[in-house]
Amino acid sequence: MNGHDSLSKTAPDADQTFAPLAAHLSPNGRLRRTWPLAGGISADMTAVEMEDGNGRAQKFVVRQYGPTHQQQNPHIAAHEFQLLRRLQDAGIAAPPPHYADPAGALLGKPCLVMGYIEGQLDFAPADLPQAMRQFAHHLAQIHSLTDAKLGWPLLPRLGVACPELARPQSDSALETAPLRRALAAAVRPSSPTAVLLHGDYWPGNVLWQAGEITAVIDWEDARLGDPLFDLSISRLDVAWIFGPEARAIFTQAYVAETTVDTT
Repeated sequence: MNGHDSLSKTAPDADQTFAPLAAHLSPNGRLRRTWPLAGGISADMTAVEMEDGNGRAQKFVVRQYGPTHQQQNPHIAAHEFQLLRRLQDAGIAAPPPHYADPAGALLGKPCLVMGYIEGQLDFAPADLPQAMRQFAHHLAQIHSLTDAKLGWPLLPRLGVACPELARPQSDSALETAPLRRALAAAVRPSSPTAVLLHGDYWPGNVLWQAGEITAVIDWEDARLGDPLFDLSISRLDVAWIFGPEARAIFTQAYVAETTVDTT
């Protein structure tokens, strides 16, 4: 297909809702097709395939944030865009950001446009031990990024998950020495150095292709905090999906690559 007049048309199998966004990304381009991506709970995910003014194919992923995330952080689109830029600079396998519309001017609600990365979820890897080592390696890479390395003061910090345990209140029903000692022992001091947390690092947020991880996705819950927060979520999900042996391999591989105290 030649000529800008033809390229400006929207294909029949493309959702017209995304035409304004496509025109913004490539004024002389053509919106080929769109299709929903499964798995999004907190946000609507849509794949968009375009053709630029020179006839080159381009694919993007558009994340449209739901009301919950908008209420929690009205600037979430801009913040996630900035985070993904920093992840790219740090060599983390994350989608490259292309455009953020925090005000929702183009689609009616805030959105983030990222590069489309080839890959799929894999809940039955051919080589499970190797997959668990890769899964651990990418988490260790994420946790290698401290506040100072990221250099971004807007990233939220994870607070104490259970303040009642961190600061036990006096209660006549708990005035026995053994129980109070047990409560005190249950409170593990937080890691002295806050690191980047993905916030939901589980196999459902990792894309694979040809036995290799191509991307870690869904960064809207990222924050700074104790690495054991991520590790505990990952261990639970790995054990639930792949079994206790896979959890052990994952944990051992993670510990071997980090200095995190897991005792």
